[in-house]
Amino acid sequence: MALILGSGSPRRLDLLAQLGLTPDAVRPPEIDETPRKGELPRPYCARIAREKVAAVQADADDVVLCADTTVALGRRILGKPLDAGEAADFLLALSGRRHRVITSVAVRRGTVIRETDVVSTVQMKRLSDGELNSYLATNDWQGKAGAYAIQGPAGAFIPWISGSFTGIVGLPLAETAGILQAVGVPLYRETS
Repeated sequence: MALILGSGSPRRLDLLAQLGLTPDAVRPPEIDETPRKGELPRPYCARIAREKVAAVQADADDVVLCADTTVALGRRILGKPLDAGEAADFLLALSGRRHRVITSVAVRRGTVIRETDVVSTVQMKRLSDGELNSYLATNDWQGKAGAYAIQGPAGAFIPWISGSFTGIVGLPLAETAGILQAVGVPLYRETS
């Protein structure tokens, strides 16, 4: 049995290492992550995780782990910004408000897919023009849902969370550990 991580995220690789796991392979799937018309954030996030795990090539006994993280402001999905202008729009929308960060996890072994999602609430402080412009200049917003990562420089903008810190980063460890153990992946396994 091989453990395959269906993600190119270095953060997910680091989080798996906290469980004592190093994937045997890393195979980020190529799927269309465009939200459907009227699709709400939580069902969207779950659908994307399911589509990712289904798209990864693996043998029947392999375990494939995929996840998707979405920032939701009400019913609005804030994905990965296309450019600095969109990143600024996202951050201005989040500034001084609470929002939800949803991470859906999907694990496939054979034809069986197990899924869960974790919803956390995040408060972002009101950003000054100087803070916004300085943050945008770091380019840390690139490739990040909602244009920020709590474990990066934008962590200074987050005074309060309710939920799973690791879920906000991109892989809720408690829930992921439970699913992996349920499909037969031992945690904290020795590496050779």
